[in-house]
Amino acid sequence: MHRIDRRTAISATALAALSSVGVTREAGAAFWTSSRVAPAAAGFVVEYFYKVKWGHFQEFLDLYTKNHYPILKRYQKMGRILAMSAAFPINHAGEAGRWDMRFSIVWKDAATAFENFAGAPTIAKELYPDQDAFKKQEQHRFELLLEHMDVPVVLDDLSTW
Repeated sequence: MHRIDRRTAISATALAALSSVGVTREAGAAFWTSSRVAPAAAGFVVEYFYKVKWGHFQEFLDLYTKNHYPILKRYQKMGRILAMSAAFPINHAGEAGRWDMRFSIVWKDAATAFENFAGAPTIAKELYPDQDAFKKQEQHRFELLLEHMDVPVVLDDLSTW
Protein backbone atom coordinates (compact mmCIF):
# COMPACT_ATOMS: atom_id res chain seq x y z
CA MET A 1 0.00 0.00 0.00
CA HIS A 2 1.36 3.41 -0.96
CA ARG A 3 1.50 5.99 1.87
CA ILE A 4 1.61 9.70 1.17
CA ASP A 5 3.49 12.15 3.37
CA ARG A 6 1.01 14.20 5.42
CA ARG A 7 2.57 17.52 4.34
CA THR A 8 2.23 16.51 0.70
CA ALA A 9 -1.36 15.47 1.30
CA ILE A 10 -2.20 18.82 2.86
CA SER A 11 -0.63 20.74 -0.03
CA ALA A 12 -2.45 18.56 -2.54
CA THR A 13 -5.72 18.94 -0.64
CA ALA A 14 -5.35 22.71 -0.45
CA LEU A 15 -4.64 22.96 -4.16
CA ALA A 16 -7.54 20.63 -4.95
CA ALA A 17 -9.87 22.76 -2.81
CA LEU A 18 -8.77 25.91 -4.60
CA SER A 19 -9.24 24.28 -7.99
CA SER A 20 -12.76 23.19 -7.00
CA VAL A 21 -13.71 26.86 -6.69
CA GLY A 22 -12.18 27.75 -10.04
CA VAL A 23 -8.62 28.56 -9.04
CA THR A 24 -6.02 26.90 -11.26
CA ARG A 25 -3.28 24.76 -9.75
CA GLU A 26 -0.68 27.38 -10.71
CA ALA A 27 -2.69 30.22 -9.18
CA GLY A 28 -3.24 28.16 -6.04
CA ALA A 29 0.46 27.44 -5.68
CA ALA A 30 1.22 31.12 -6.25
CA PHE A 31 -1.26 32.05 -3.52
CA TRP A 32 0.45 29.81 -0.96
CA THR A 33 3.86 31.24 -1.78
CA SER A 34 2.92 34.88 -2.44
CA SER A 35 3.95 37.80 -0.29
CA ARG A 36 0.32 38.10 0.92
CA VAL A 37 0.81 35.05 3.11
CA ALA A 38 2.37 35.58 6.51
CA PRO A 39 6.12 35.08 6.28
CA ALA A 40 7.65 31.71 7.11
CA ALA A 41 9.23 33.26 10.18
CA ALA A 42 5.73 33.51 11.64
CA GLY A 43 5.56 29.71 11.80
CA PHE A 44 2.86 27.28 10.76
CA VAL A 45 -0.55 27.64 12.42
CA VAL A 46 -2.89 24.78 13.23
CA GLU A 47 -6.20 25.29 14.98
CA TYR A 48 -7.50 22.34 16.95
CA PHE A 49 -11.27 22.32 17.52
CA TYR A 50 -12.84 20.24 20.28
CA LYS A 51 -16.53 19.42 20.60
CA VAL A 52 -17.24 17.77 23.96
CA LYS A 53 -20.22 15.73 25.17
CA TRP A 54 -22.83 17.95 26.82
CA GLY A 55 -22.13 18.57 30.49
CA HIS A 56 -18.55 17.27 30.38
CA PHE A 57 -16.56 20.26 29.18
CA GLN A 58 -15.01 21.15 32.54
CA GLU A 59 -13.91 17.55 33.01
CA PHE A 60 -12.38 17.58 29.52
CA LEU A 61 -10.63 20.90 30.16
CA ASP A 62 -9.28 19.70 33.51
CA LEU A 63 -7.76 16.62 31.85
CA TYR A 64 -6.44 18.70 28.93
CA THR A 65 -4.69 21.18 31.24
CA LYS A 66 -3.40 18.42 33.51
CA ASN A 67 -2.11 15.94 30.91
CA HIS A 68 -1.78 17.50 27.46
CA TYR A 69 -0.94 21.16 28.01
CA PRO A 70 2.28 20.43 29.98
CA ILE A 71 3.54 18.36 27.03
CA LEU A 72 2.79 21.26 24.69
CA LYS A 73 4.59 23.64 27.08
CA ARG A 74 7.62 21.34 26.91
CA TYR A 75 7.49 21.47 23.10
CA GLN A 76 7.40 25.26 23.39
CA LYS A 77 10.42 25.27 25.68
CA MET A 78 12.23 23.11 23.09
CA GLY A 79 11.42 25.63 20.32
CA ARG A 80 9.04 23.35 18.43
CA ILE A 81 6.06 25.58 19.32
CA LEU A 82 6.32 29.37 18.97
CA ALA A 83 2.98 30.34 20.53
CA MET A 84 -0.30 28.89 21.79
CA SER A 85 -3.73 30.26 22.59
CA ALA A 86 -7.14 28.96 23.56
CA ALA A 87 -10.52 30.36 22.54
CA PHE A 88 -13.99 29.56 23.83
CA PRO A 89 -17.31 30.61 22.27
CA ILE A 90 -19.37 33.06 24.27
CA ASN A 91 -22.75 32.21 22.78
CA HIS A 92 -24.26 28.82 22.09
CA ALA A 93 -24.25 27.60 18.48
CA GLY A 94 -26.46 25.00 16.85
CA GLU A 95 -25.30 21.42 17.37
CA ALA A 96 -23.93 21.00 13.85
CA GLY A 97 -21.61 23.99 14.12
CA ARG A 98 -20.91 23.79 17.84
CA TRP A 99 -17.39 23.63 19.22
CA ASP A 100 -16.30 24.08 22.81
CA MET A 101 -12.64 24.98 22.53
CA ARG A 102 -10.30 26.10 19.78
CA PHE A 103 -6.67 25.63 20.69
CA SER A 104 -4.29 27.36 18.27
CA ILE A 105 -0.65 26.40 17.99
CA VAL A 106 1.97 28.25 16.00
CA TRP A 107 4.48 25.54 15.19
CA LYS A 108 8.05 26.37 14.19
CA ASP A 109 7.25 25.14 10.67
CA ALA A 110 4.96 22.70 8.83
CA ALA A 111 7.45 19.85 9.09
CA THR A 112 7.47 20.19 12.89
CA ALA A 113 3.66 20.33 13.04
CA PHE A 114 3.26 17.02 11.24
CA GLU A 115 6.37 15.18 12.32
CA ASN A 116 5.98 12.00 14.35
CA PHE A 117 8.10 13.26 17.24
CA ALA A 118 10.13 10.36 18.64
CA GLY A 119 10.75 12.18 21.94
CA ALA A 120 7.06 12.41 22.88
CA PRO A 121 6.95 9.16 24.90
CA THR A 122 10.05 10.21 26.84
CA ILE A 123 8.49 13.57 27.71
CA ALA A 124 5.26 11.89 28.81
CA LYS A 125 7.20 9.46 31.03
CA GLU A 126 9.17 12.34 32.59
CA LEU A 127 6.06 14.39 33.29
CA TYR A 128 3.84 11.47 34.28
CA PRO A 129 5.76 8.65 35.99
CA ASP A 130 2.50 6.75 36.63
CA GLN A 131 1.99 5.87 32.98
CA ASP A 132 -1.02 3.64 33.66
CA ALA A 133 -2.93 6.53 35.28
CA PHE A 134 -1.79 8.92 32.54
CA LYS A 135 -2.96 6.59 29.75
CA LYS A 136 -6.33 5.98 31.44
CA GLN A 137 -6.90 9.71 31.88
CA GLU A 138 -5.93 10.43 28.28
CA GLN A 139 -8.24 7.65 27.07
CA HIS A 140 -11.06 9.18 29.12
CA ARG A 141 -10.30 12.66 27.74
CA PHE A 142 -10.79 11.32 24.22
CA GLU A 143 -13.95 9.45 25.26
CA LEU A 144 -15.45 12.81 26.28
CA LEU A 145 -15.07 14.13 22.73
CA LEU A 146 -17.80 14.10 20.13
CA GLU A 147 -15.53 15.63 17.51
CA HIS A 148 -11.97 16.83 17.12
CA MET A 149 -10.66 18.66 14.07
CA ASP A 150 -7.13 19.81 13.21
CA VAL A 151 -7.25 22.71 10.74
CA PRO A 152 -4.01 24.13 9.32
CA VAL A 153 -4.59 27.79 8.49
CA VAL A 154 -2.78 30.55 6.67
CA LEU A 155 -2.54 33.88 8.45
CA ASP A 156 -2.71 36.64 5.88
CA ASP A 157 -0.80 39.89 6.24
CA LEU A 158 -3.63 42.40 5.96
CA SER A 159 -1.29 45.33 5.54
CA THR A 160 -0.92 44.32 1.86
CA TRP A 161 -4.64 44.35 1.12
